[in-house]
Amino acid sequence: MPESIRASLEAMQDAVQNDADNTIAKRSHYAPPWADVCIIGIAGSSGSGKSTLSHAIVSKLNLPWVVILSIDSFYKTLDEEASKRAFRNEYDFDSPDALDFNVLVERLRDLKAGKRAEIPIYSFEKHARLDRTTAIYSPHVLILEGIFALYDPRVLELLDMKIFCEADADTCLSRRIIRDVRDRGRDVEGIIKQWFAWVKPNFEKYVDPQRKVADIIVPRGVENRVAMDMVVQYIEQKLLEKSKHHRAALTRLEIEAGSEPLSEQVLVMEQTRQLRAMNTIIRNIDTTSEDFIFYFDRFTALLIEQALNCTFFTSKTVTTPAGHTYNGLKSRGVVSAVILLRGGAALEAGLRRVIPDCKTGRVLIQSNMRTGEPELHFLVLPEDIDKHETVLLLDAQMSSGGSALMAVQVLVDHGVKPDRIVLATYSAGRMGLHRLTKVFPGIQVVVGNMVHDVEERWVEKRYFRC
Repeated sequence: MPESIRASLEAMQDAVQNDADNTIAKRSHYAPPWADVCIIGIAGSSGSGKSTLSHAIVSKLNLPWVVILSIDSFYKTLDEEASKRAFRNEYDFDSPDALDFNVLVERLRDLKAGKRAEIPIYSFEKHARLDRTTAIYSPHVLILEGIFALYDPRVLELLDMKIFCEADADTCLSRRIIRDVRDRGRDVEGIIKQWFAWVKPNFEKYVDPQRKVADIIVPRGVENRVAMDMVVQYIEQKLLEKSKHHRAALTRLEIEAGSEPLSEQVLVMEQTRQLRAMNTIIRNIDTTSEDFIFYFDRFTALLIEQALNCTFFTSKTVTTPAGHTYNGLKSRGVVSAVILLRGGAALEAGLRRVIPDCKTGRVLIQSNMRTGEPELHFLVLPEDIDKHETVLLLDAQMSSGGSALMAVQVLVDHGVKPDRIVLATYSAGRMGLHRLTKVFPGIQVVVGNMVHDVEERWVEKRYFRC
């Protein structure tokens, strides 16, 4: 590897370490792995290979948390006159004025803060933004690609790495013709007209100067294996440092929790004779699958009932069939549930017995087999969950608390206040409960049984018979 490239790589690795140290210093107790997402900006002329390079980097990393965001999504909505000019190939899409940088910066800042970002969808065939958006949430790496990815100073402040892609003009033009005919419904005459009227002069005026702020200039695009290896190595190093700090934060929470009493927000169900009798059947290795499911469903219905005691109520007076007045209560608002897969699905039958029409969402968090770090793989939530009065978070078992921490963080990122979240679980260990209530002291937890800190997830295996 050339000495100049090696020096650049070492400098970037030092920057990764400093960035990671600064990030962890800002954390109060816990931050999910997607906090302070690593954003890579890739700029260059139209047709220079930005998109191809972006997809090649994603393919080489082979990770599910790397997302490509095209600046083309942020073209401004055109008025009637501008739209007519666009259809005549007389509108300048290659000027910075055509892009809504304010919205772009806002969305990038949301992602940096670990929040959900709604990304507009722009149709080049209609020359207009569509009514719907697409959501981005929890990427560990975001690749921002577009001709002006390195143009706005506010965007530059958010980038962790800046890349400028270059290719000769003839190659760029041929690639643009193929792309616009295939993907955007354009004709060759209009493409060439636009190229000489807007693309070429604006490249010299706006795009080419961006190479001055780039960390790496990549000639020949994906053919430049050395440059691509540098980018991939930088991203892998960044992810490794974030993973280390995330696991260190979990360990610190474990140490802090060891000497403290259990939070008053944790309610352990009273071990009545009825509950102990059901537990005896549930925990008996010789219990048939049919009996296990029947008694577990019965237990979880009681667990959900207990969790609902933690929700919000308001007074309501009704008239009884005997003509008397009864001063009672009614739920103050919508109660929804989020099921932590796959164990939480074992509580769904009990939930339906208590709230048949309950709105539900699902979250899949799995621990990395190599590091033990929880990872978010799947997420579907009710659209208006931030307006619900109470959100029940359901899981069959909780040991270390890593998955529960991440699940609560997901809800908080989607606008749910911690004091409106009630975690209901069949069993939990003290360590996990300490971790969770240390980070989110407002959350309420209802536990069916207290167990050892580390216990194999046996409930879901027996319930689902696999």
